[in-house]
Amino acid sequence: MIFAKSALKGLLNLFLQSHCPLCQRSTSRELCEYCERQLQKCHLQDPNILWKEPLPVFSWGVYGGSLKRAIAALKYENQPQIARPLGEWIGEAWLLNSPKRNQNLIVVPIPLHASKQKQRGYNQAALLARSFCQTTGLKFKLNGLERVRETKPQFGLSVSEREKNLDTAFVVGSEFRDRHPEFPVLLVDDIYTTGATAVSAVKTLNNRGIAVSGLVALATTVKN
Repeated sequence: MIFAKSALKGLLNLFLQSHCPLCQRSTSRELCEYCERQLQKCHLQDPNILWKEPLPVFSWGVYGGSLKRAIAALKYENQPQIARPLGEWIGEAWLLNSPKRNQNLIVVPIPLHASKQKQRGYNQAALLARSFCQTTGLKFKLNGLERVRETKPQFGLSVSEREKNLDTAFVVGSEFRDRHPEFPVLLVDDIYTTGATAVSAVKTLNNRGIAVSGLVALATTVKN
């Protein structure tokens, strides 16, 4: 009887096994243990290294290696499940290291344009933000911002071109149009590079009298 139960459990585990989206090893989780270890090597020792005015940024890791690969899989290879552990790790780092960890904040993801989200099927920043909030206990507002203008990909553009590309790209979303949030906003995005996207989002919210505490990013290309 015990053997039969053990055999059944082993059979169920076999069927429940899937493949890691980054290396194709068998795993029952979103990522295999090997890839999790590799991703943790990308974790910044000091996530607050960019937490300074005019735009405080809290970044979990450096954009490169396994983390770059994971973000590519999340965004372009239809692997939304990767966002759950990544958002959880950002949340754990926030609770340990953030100077704002004891402050009430409203978390708002940087939105995709409707056409791009329809094509991808989801907004990776929103998935990261939701997992982040489940870990930190902060309030999540999906529609605090809306992207009303489809922009060109930021990759390869200069700083001035990025700013021009994002000018008037956002408007205040449906959740904040009639009622301002009771606490400052904390933006969430997958990658922080020059800050043009975040600056445009902050400007949009500030113009409506909504305070923004800073930005949380999974990865940054800025090392110093």
